[in-house]
Amino acid sequence: MEMRTMGATGMQVSALGYGAAEIGFTQTDKSIVSRILNEALDSGLNVIDTAECYGSEGVIGKTIAHRRKDYYLFTKCGHASGFDLPDWDPELLRKSIERSLKLLQTDCVDLINLHSCSEDILRNGEAIEILKKARQDGMTRFIGYSGDSYAARFAIECGEFDVLETSVSIADQEALTLTLPIALEKRMGVIAKRPIANVAWVKGEPENEYGHEYWKRLQVLDYPFLHEPLPKAVEIALRFTLSTSGMHTVIVGSTNPNRWKENLQYFSKGELDPSEYAAIVERWRQRAAKDWVGQA
Repeated sequence: MEMRTMGATGMQVSALGYGAAEIGFTQTDKSIVSRILNEALDSGLNVIDTAECYGSEGVIGKTIAHRRKDYYLFTKCGHASGFDLPDWDPELLRKSIERSLKLLQTDCVDLINLHSCSEDILRNGEAIEILKKARQDGMTRFIGYSGDSYAARFAIECGEFDVLETSVSIADQEALTLTLPIALEKRMGVIAKRPIANVAWVKGEPENEYGHEYWKRLQVLDYPFLHEPLPKAVEIALRFTLSTSGMHTVIVGSTNPNRWKENLQYFSKGELDPSEYAAIVERWRQRAAKDWVGQA
């Protein structure tokens, strides 16, 4: 599996990472999660990305804590997720980080991200100080911001974070000009979330709000390759995100034990031909509405 040096952090991360949101939201059976994660690690994937609100930290700890040296472990904090405290409250952040470490069965994660908070909260500075204190206390090696648009831009420009996790896909390209060039200049690590736009082009209009915005955009963008068989369309979408300048690891999750293997096959083909990549960006430039901002 291709490895990339994650900016100034120096972490040698696999270009394909595993996103643990879906296994948490669906409460996937522990035996299936164990198979997915252990087989992925056996094949060279070394990035596991989770969060306080996914409900997957516990099952990750139960299934692969004994292999802690085999992977980089990323989590997020900010949402109450069971605590009777306001989101982003300093006490909440401290409690959330402590709980994450306990559930993940580790003394230290490799990265803690602030989870999609607003620019105002970032500017206030209290949340950032809690993460810096967690790093100082050895609870995390690095700190980052997971989010999009102008909040993400501020997070980069303030100089406090080591890593940016942001949405980059065929349906979400604001970051290509607004944030990624600055992150690259500052040698930040970059993680792509939602890299296949929730495969929102496959079925009719989605009922859940999470995938609706991408579905709406893809009706307008109507990339020719989306009319190809699904495996080919997903391959191009994934390789587009992989090919974006400054990208280090692309996070994809699934409850299907075989899905990540298919994604690995797509990644093995490497970056898109520059002309193919440019055509996708140009179509976005021509058809994207001004209010198509990055989606959390």
